Amino acid sequence: MPLIQINISTKSIIEDDSLQKEISKEVASLTGKPESYVMTILQPNTEMTFAGSKEPCCFIKFKSIGSLEPSSMTNNLCNLIASKTNIKQNRIYIEFSDVKASHWGYNNSTFG
Repeated sequence: MPLIQINISTKSIIEDDSLQKEISKEVASLTGKPESYVMTILQPNTEMTFAGSKEPCCFIKFKSIGSLEPSSMTNNLCNLIASKTNIKQNRIYIEFSDVKASHWGYNNSTFG
């Protein structure tokens, strides 16, 4: 049920699926939820600007049914993305969304 969608303005970092696998494990760890429920979407080469510049940047959407702690999770996610890409931490935005269990569908039903 945790979903993380990462839009990156460069394509050069996507050589294999290791970053996506690492993000999946990190999301499971951060939320305390089984990785079997984690969905990751990595969209490289997204046309974006940040502060009027096309310098590499990143936008992350992080949704979950509870278990979100934006103040601590932001540090972990920014560090991970910055360490694996050429994107500076001050060029990463993250949107956190706490979704009601009744608003999240899965396997012909909802979680609440």
